[in-house]
Amino acid sequence: MNQRLKELREYLGLSMDKFGSRIGVTRSAISKMESGASKMSEQSILSICREFNVNEDWLRTGAGGPDNKFLPNDMSLYLNMGKLAESDNRFKKFCVETLMNAPDEFFDYIYKEFSKFDQNEKKEKE
Repeated sequence: MNQRLKELREYLGLSMDKFGSRIGVTRSAISKMESGASKMSEQSILSICREFNVNEDWLRTGAGGPDNKFLPNDMSLYLNMGKLAESDNRFKKFCVETLMNAPDEFFDYIYKEFSKFDQNEKKEKE
């Protein structure tokens, strides 16, 4: 599992610091997990899968090989909607509900605006 963790982190282009901060652990903890010096906790496994939409079976066992690393988009969407339903963030819920009720003709505009945000995020990571 430690090799798959390292493979995932490198695939995502994240340092140990950035990867760790996304799942709530230190750089040192990531280093120990990747080297096999410490075992990944259940919490770490679940956090990695949730944060990066990783297929838990792949992370734990390598099932399906590298092509099975991430959850399919439709499954990821389903899981994210479940996380939203459990969230206490009313603003997020309001935004999603508003989008779901928006007429189809507004989605081209919304797509363009979200694409700008996504492009800015990618630039910041580089």
